[in-house]
Amino acid sequence: QVQLVESGGGLVQAGDSLRLSCVGSGFTFSTYAMGWFRQVLGKEREFVAGIAWTDNNTYYLDSMKGRVTISRDNAKNMVYLQMSSLKPEDTAVYYCAARRSNVVPFYTQAWAYWGQGTQVTVSS
Repeated sequence: QVQLVESGGGLVQAGDSLRLSCVGSGFTFSTYAMGWFRQVLGKEREFVAGIAWTDNNTYYLDSMKGRVTISRDNAKNMVYLQMSSLKPEDTAVYYCAARRSNVVPFYTQAWAYWGQGTQVTVSS
């Protein structure tokens, strides 16, 4: 079955950088769009970044443009989220998601598969 496993979260200070990783299994990774979302307790899960599979086009949440970079390594079934200049408001659980399409929608309902999430906490 499809599995997505995130790693790389942790406690960092404001201004620090962090790279999240997600490994996929049970599906043909190279034919899936991949995305990163985040969720704060009590709030809706929101799109952070996404990457298509045919052209590697990338998409970002406006408030994080310039501070995050999504990339993928199809040979390793990995997708990464490099985050820099982290702020306390970036504190959230970050989720990896996959969908069998080249389209990268921003709404959660369009994504079929999810990881268990990794906590990122940014202290001020």
